[in-house]
Amino acid sequence: MFTGIVEELGEVAAVEDMGDSSRFRLRGPLVTEDAKHGDSIAVNGVCLTVVGTADGEFTADVMAETLKRSSLGALVPGSRVNLERPMALGGRLGGHLVQGHVDGTGVITGREAGEHWEIVTVSLPPRLARYVVEKGSITVDGVSLTVVDAADDHFTISLIPTTLGLTTLGIKKAGDPVNLEVDVLAKYVERLLGAGAVPAGATPGAVARTAAGAVTGEAAV
Repeated sequence: MFTGIVEELGEVAAVEDMGDSSRFRLRGPLVTEDAKHGDSIAVNGVCLTVVGTADGEFTADVMAETLKRSSLGALVPGSRVNLERPMALGGRLGGHLVQGHVDGTGVITGREAGEHWEIVTVSLPPRLARYVVEKGSITVDGVSLTVVDAADDHFTISLIPTTLGLTTLGIKKAGDPVNLEVDVLAKYVERLLGAGAVPAGATPGAVARTAAGAVTGEAAV
């Protein structure tokens, strides 16, 4: 589990095509200082398993499903990437609960620069629109962000100088793809409510109690 707080702006050192998969070698001295075989590291929001480490770099195998679902397939040597190690049990949850399981990709469609921040517009696949709400959380290329505005086909985010300077979102331009992971709690609530947890004719209050019970495991009355 991750938090969406990027620890290091890393770089792709090499990409090896293995037919139905790829092997990436990524440079990240900070995230590799205590990494070992089998550990997880999020790369642009994608949870990858460390195969090996050496000299501030780590290697990871990326399967066809991951290449299809994410923007990792577009990476080439020299590409910058956001890197984050998993949250330690008992650590601070600085962003929000992030699984590192990408739901889909969007495209940056516009950037509006302010005096101290930027408003960035990102396209949104229609199947993910119902999980994105104004002032809710979303993960963009592994960065935990608050949604400013949400529409059926796009959303906007506001980037502070720290985010612009320490993540790939500061160098991405219009037309660039980004990985998206929606709030996992929204997906679980939808699944449980869709399983018939709400009786026909239920009042709004009963629906709310059912949603709360779906998350906490309590029965709604």
